[in-house]
Amino acid sequence: MDFQLRWTYKSHGRSLDFQSAFTNGKEALLIAEDLLKTGRLKEITFVDEMNQSWTLKEMKKLLQEVKEQPHYVKAYFDGGFDLSTKKAGVGAVIYYRQNGKNYRLRSSASFDELESNNEAEYAAFHYVVKQLEELGVHHLPVTFLGDSKVVLKQLAGEWPCYEENFNRWLDRIEEELEGLHIKPTYTHIARKENEEADTLAAQALHGKEISSTYEIE
Repeated sequence: MDFQLRWTYKSHGRSLDFQSAFTNGKEALLIAEDLLKTGRLKEITFVDEMNQSWTLKEMKKLLQEVKEQPHYVKAYFDGGFDLSTKKAGVGAVIYYRQNGKNYRLRSSASFDELESNNEAEYAAFHYVVKQLEELGVHHLPVTFLGDSKVVLKQLAGEWPCYEENFNRWLDRIEEELEGLHIKPTYTHIARKENEEADTLAAQALHGKEISSTYEIE
């Protein structure tokens, strides 16, 4: 996540306000420490991409937490629906880095209360967000990838949604993302590129649910 520095500088009896361009957290902290060495810094605040403010003490704690929590996160999702059985399956694949190592999380689940394949795609996105929450991802950018162009475009605000039921899913998803302070990037990919999540959804649809995490060499 990138941050903007906002500070008040004392010079010749006057206080002047400044702000920087956005930069990564580590560099922002180094710049702040250099400014402190001048002895003229009256106040400094770090503002993230979601417009949340952090004090210097909070910033140091946050960067330590980010190092220890999952980051560089890519989250794939897919949903499937069987009209004859009225069952749905969802799959999530999350790639991330933590404490200097790379991991892949694979998870799936089945549902009985959904009504269509389109709804299964919304449920799959909501499911992958809940997996991120359990993983401990927060205050970070996340790239979401899937082959459901409709869901991704609607979440990005580029396409309208006229179905009340689907709007409820969108509201739930957006509320979850805001609560986790996740900055999402929505990327539409071909079905072939989403094969892992698609396979997990299909397996869940037939009663085989999976939950596993592997370290990637």
